[in-house]
Amino acid sequence: SAYCLNSFKLAEKLTILNDRGVGMLTRIYNIKKACGDPKAKPSYLIDKNLESAVKFIVRKFPAVETRNNNQQLAALQKEKSEILKNLALYYFTFVDVMEFKVKFTVNFDLTKNYLDLVVTYTTLMMLLSRIEERKAIIGLYNYAHEMTHGSSDREYPRLGQMIVDYENPLKRMMEEFVPHGKSLSDALISLQMVYPRRNLSADQWRNAQLLSLISAPSTMLNPAQSDTVSSAHHLLIGFILCHGALNSDPAALSLWKLALQSSSCLCLFRDEVFHIHKAAEDLFVNLRGYNKRVNDIRECKESALGSMHRERRKFLRSALKELATVLADQPGLLGPKALFVFMALSFARDEIIWLLRHADNIQKKSTDDFIDKHIAELIFYMEELRAHVRKYGPVMQRYYVQYLSGFDAVVLNELVQNLSVCPEDESIIMSSFVNTMTSLSVKQEDGEVFDFRGMRLDWFRLQAYTSVSKASLGIADHRELGKMMNTIIFHTKMVDSLVEMLVETSDLSIFCFYSRAFEKMFQQCLELPSQSRYSISFPLLCTHFMSCTHELCPEERHHIGDRSLSLCNMFLDEMAKQARNLITDICTEQCTLSDQLLPKHCAKTISQAVNKKSKKQTGKKGEPEREKPGVESMRKNRLLVTNLDKLHTALSELCFSINYVPNMVVWEHTFTPREYLTSHLEIRFTKSIVGMTMYNQTTQEIAKPSELLTSVRAYMTVLQSVENYVQIDITRVFNNVLLQQTQHLDSHGEPTITSLYTNWYLETLLRQVSNGHIAYFPAMKAFVNLPTENELTFNAEEYSDISEMRSLSELLGPYGMKFLSESLMWHISSQVAELKKLVVENVEVLTQMRTSFDKPEQMVALFKKLTCGYVLKRMTIIGVILSFRSLAQEALRDVRLTFLSESVTFSPSQVAMNVYELSSAAGLPCEIDPALVVALSSQNPEEEYKIACLLMVFVAVSMPTLASNVMSQYSPAIEGHCNNIHCLAKAINQIAAALFTIHKGSIEDRLKEFLALASSSLLKIGQETDKTTTRNRESVYLLLDMIVQESPFLTMDLLESCFPYVLLRNAYHAVYKQSVSASA
Repeated sequence: SAYCLNSFKLAEKLTILNDRGVGMLTRIYNIKKACGDPKAKPSYLIDKNLESAVKFIVRKFPAVETRNNNQQLAALQKEKSEILKNLALYYFTFVDVMEFKVKFTVNFDLTKNYLDLVVTYTTLMMLLSRIEERKAIIGLYNYAHEMTHGSSDREYPRLGQMIVDYENPLKRMMEEFVPHGKSLSDALISLQMVYPRRNLSADQWRNAQLLSLISAPSTMLNPAQSDTVSSAHHLLIGFILCHGALNSDPAALSLWKLALQSSSCLCLFRDEVFHIHKAAEDLFVNLRGYNKRVNDIRECKESALGSMHRERRKFLRSALKELATVLADQPGLLGPKALFVFMALSFARDEIIWLLRHADNIQKKSTDDFIDKHIAELIFYMEELRAHVRKYGPVMQRYYVQYLSGFDAVVLNELVQNLSVCPEDESIIMSSFVNTMTSLSVKQEDGEVFDFRGMRLDWFRLQAYTSVSKASLGIADHRELGKMMNTIIFHTKMVDSLVEMLVETSDLSIFCFYSRAFEKMFQQCLELPSQSRYSISFPLLCTHFMSCTHELCPEERHHIGDRSLSLCNMFLDEMAKQARNLITDICTEQCTLSDQLLPKHCAKTISQAVNKKSKKQTGKKGEPEREKPGVESMRKNRLLVTNLDKLHTALSELCFSINYVPNMVVWEHTFTPREYLTSHLEIRFTKSIVGMTMYNQTTQEIAKPSELLTSVRAYMTVLQSVENYVQIDITRVFNNVLLQQTQHLDSHGEPTITSLYTNWYLETLLRQVSNGHIAYFPAMKAFVNLPTENELTFNAEEYSDISEMRSLSELLGPYGMKFLSESLMWHISSQVAELKKLVVENVEVLTQMRTSFDKPEQMVALFKKLTCGYVLKRMTIIGVILSFRSLAQEALRDVRLTFLSESVTFSPSQVAMNVYELSSAAGLPCEIDPALVVALSSQNPEEEYKIACLLMVFVAVSMPTLASNVMSQYSPAIEGHCNNIHCLAKAINQIAAALFTIHKGSIEDRLKEFLALASSSLLKIGQETDKTTTRNRESVYLLLDMIVQESPFLTMDLLESCFPYVLLRNAYHAVYKQSVSASA
């Protein structure tokens, strides 16, 4: 029959129209936002050339006058084709709205879908009326169409009239719905058994033990059942459209007042809101007989405060926490208690959206009601429940497959059998329901995809069929059948539509359109230590955003997707920064505690102990005793909370959040929260290490390597403890950061501790050595300050003794020490270059001296022709640098790669240079220094061998000049000379070894030649009578012994053949005797 066919079609029409209505809302919303943004607004609306034309069109709208207004519309003529092209999307969106309005007026029935459609239609017309540029857009398009095609667009007359008619949409729709008032009011009043239960206070929920699984343990496994809930939107908008029922039906008035008290502003669509009290008052104030309704509105507005919602959120926090905890322990309960989960999600979602909407749109009377610092906790528990549903979806599916086939099918079959009247069509549909459910089995679950959409649509069709007035089977007369079918439909959704159910009940994509409020809530969450553990809920919300897009408006996907990515990135970055700052504060505290344990701080304690023993009274009476390290750990009771305790608590809370999920997918992009923390820790650790060197370029101050090492170790200990909170690989952070610190620059091009310490040792310490303010003391294996007029700002010994050099080696590592060596070698090569210049200047004289060392008179004459310059001074500088490098290499050997020593020490003497390089990298001593060979081999090789030989001659014949220097006196206490000439031994041996390795000469032969020349020259000063010239003759003699002792190529037998050992013995005796008399 005709009514049967129409009834069956009604289900499809309502389904399609509701979906299309949401799509139309999305498009109209985007047009409104575009027109409200100067950057996105169509350019024709703000073009100065078209301004007069636009004003004319809007003034005359919807009339079209093109003939008599050529002057005003002339500018349109040039742009008509572009206007048609660019405004087509806007224009035809308005046409689609008009078509939607036409379709809407023929469909009335079925409570939920019908009311949804009413609300969608009303919202659409209200949003349309809020687009201020609607007339300009439609008019511009039509005028361009007329100029191009000679006539108006065929849809324009109806569209223009609709725009004019709906200037005040609610007023117009109140008139429009007069014929349908009875249908609409009946549908609304049918909610009186459902809505009041949905709108209870928190105390009533609490007393009823709502959402609790453990309040009645005996019923824990029983399947949960409930009536469908409904929203206030239907009631508030519906009763405005059929307002007559408010005066005639007390039930309608009661429902409407209850809804008015629940909200001050309604969400039309996304962030577009509707202030219901003001709008209803404006509409009713001019209607006769509605004075009481106006008073009702005002009373409800006064009582529509946020305290009830605040208490509800408070209740829901504890209820959802309990629910999530129980389900985490017993996920099997997700089967029978699935309805509880979706109810909890729905309640929480509604309260969160209410708060978001009102906090942003209401002039606040009570700020506390509209600011919830614990909102993150509620969102977090929602996310936990959603995660349980996604994780244990197969468990729920298995449960409900068995439930549908084993219980629902049996009960439905009994209900159908007991129907007194069951026409053939209804009977066929009912039987198909029973057969579909009976045929289900758990085995299907493994390989087959369940799809109950057809069954649900059949039930929708059946409702439409049995709801018409002439139907022989009335659904209202068989409530048990209706309730059972609704339950079955819910069960089918648990099998094939879990994801859709999650979106329907817990989607919070609305936060996408409240970015400022969203960010503010996030900041409040981070600021409150007790809430920071829930901060991960904000990035997780960004995964919801894409669910608000609609296929009818694909162009907004990229915009919303980009917003979700940027917000998620910002939230995770801020969380990582906060955690990094807490870790940094903890590190600072720990570094302070470690600093207290440094040896330098125990001097005062030792002094006090010694004085106490000797019973000396020092210091003022009553001076407070200095606290010893470790006092901070002694507490009188557990209530004492230190700053470090607070920092650790705050860090553990925040790290819980960062560690909550391994990764999250936002718009096909995967975010890993832990990587954000790792990245920030790497950057901060790098900056901290460099910062802890405390290098001051102006004053040339720098931290002692041992103190820096102590601080770095304290820092690393704290960072290692972070692994207790978050599953991150701190070793990777250490490797990335510390390895970069062994290079000259880090990955960001910033200086490292390697470059800072290298510069300091070269430019500050060694420069002061060259200036004569510091000497190298071999006995102490350290550089020591010499007493001078201008005291240095640092104590050289505190930066160059064994412990400091070992600390430096440990900080810089083999790579850093190699860079330090290369920098030292660069300075040596520059000194050697200058020495070679001096050799070139004196090449003829030196050549003659080389062959005349056994002719004393000729040697004296030739020596006078030499322009000595600073030959020995430069060689001494080279010796000082090599002595410093020797200290560094020895320290490196002590702390690094000691396992290589065995394999390298027993290598054959004629070992290849690459083995020397390996030895040097391990800090082992080498006969030939590979770094020095590399540094010197880069110089011009022409006639280099001869120059190298003459350089050794030049040094040998210049040595007697040292005896006249006051500072050349040998000190047994330091095993060296105060002017560092003892470093010549190392310089002569290593320079000779390097130069003659490069030029493939015999190192041994050249050093023998040097020894012969040097001993011959020094023997001559033994015959000198001038006391000034021979002032420190014995101290200079000792240099020959030092050269031989230092050299792997020379022997004492060889020295004995050139220089009598008795002279050396007498020299040692003289300097020791002189030292004793000087100290006396």
